[in-house]
Amino acid sequence: MPIRIWVPNQSDASETRVSLVPAVAKKLIALGSQVTIESGVGLRAHHPDSAYVEAGASIATNGDAWSNADLVTTVGPPRLEQIGGMADGSILIGLLAPFENLRLFAALAEKGVTAFSMEFIPRISRAQTMDVLSSQASLGGYMAAVIGARACPKMFPMMMTAAGTIAPARVFIIGAGVAGLQAIATAKRLGAVVEAYDVRPVVKEQVLSLGARFVELPMTTQEVQTSGGYARELTDAERAEQQALMTKHIVGADVVITTAAVFGKAPPMLIPESVVGQMRPGSVIVDLAADVDAGRGNCELTQPDQQVTSASGVLIDGTTNLSALVPVHASQAYANNMLAFVKELVIDKQIQLNLQDEIQNGAAITHDGKIVNERIAKAVQTA
Repeated sequence: MPIRIWVPNQSDASETRVSLVPAVAKKLIALGSQVTIESGVGLRAHHPDSAYVEAGASIATNGDAWSNADLVTTVGPPRLEQIGGMADGSILIGLLAPFENLRLFAALAEKGVTAFSMEFIPRISRAQTMDVLSSQASLGGYMAAVIGARACPKMFPMMMTAAGTIAPARVFIIGAGVAGLQAIATAKRLGAVVEAYDVRPVVKEQVLSLGARFVELPMTTQEVQTSGGYARELTDAERAEQQALMTKHIVGADVVITTAAVFGKAPPMLIPESVVGQMRPGSVIVDLAADVDAGRGNCELTQPDQQVTSASGVLIDGTTNLSALVPVHASQAYANNMLAFVKELVIDKQIQLNLQDEIQNGAAITHDGKIVNERIAKAVQTA
């Protein structure tokens, strides 16, 4: 019997991405799966139902397919009532935001669903094709530079005209991870003078290779990178030192793009209101770390999912899902990540779970009636 895959509409009405695009649905069908999509699931990513039918998928007009599915793919987490309709022993895969949806995982465990949250996929070489956080962060970094360029009252490139020379805009990017590096590359292509800072000196070569200047701050920080390659969380003293040293670069920029985030925690506050007050009127902050639960991002004045203007005339953009602004490519990348992960679970046309495997174990949140991720289990117990 073929593996039955169900692709429902997103529970978040603002989500534009889809977890499987027609081209990936076709590949899964070729592997022996049966793909059913909820009618309209791909419309906001510009994939009509007819494209899925052409790829070999079936269309459902209601939620009955939840109870018939062996495997459900989503972008964001489903609703509690949808979990109630899932089959015991079925599999859920998506960006499930476990720390923000603890009740959801208690319900998934009670239902006997094996839930894999793709943001928990370990950062190892074998899992690069499944790395949703990186693929979506890259698109978010691109969009941050585009938003900054659009909102800035200056042009990014230098221009020589009969009326005089127009100096290029200055862009300062905080954090040189995947999103930051893409923001650097995009801002440089648009012609800006770009500076970037990261607590990890190891990224200096990458920043320079993109044509930006790497800002080196004489901090006393010692080991700042985790074994997974991410920047570790700074102490309060380190963060205060970092803020003081960055101030002149923030104040001198026309556009500041911040990308510093700590997984499962509130984003570090890097730009206090007092520093915003020193920036030139018309300056722009694009805060990729804007977090709804924290109520801010790296900037003290950031309002998640809003654009606000400070008393001194600085525009602060707190859009939280920047990759969804380019849903065609965001969905394409996400679906390819999903395909690579599903291939880890489906062998010889059968689902073969192996939670001893490093990738499956890292991404698994619930299995066999229990919350198997220790951090989430502890969070549920203390909630």
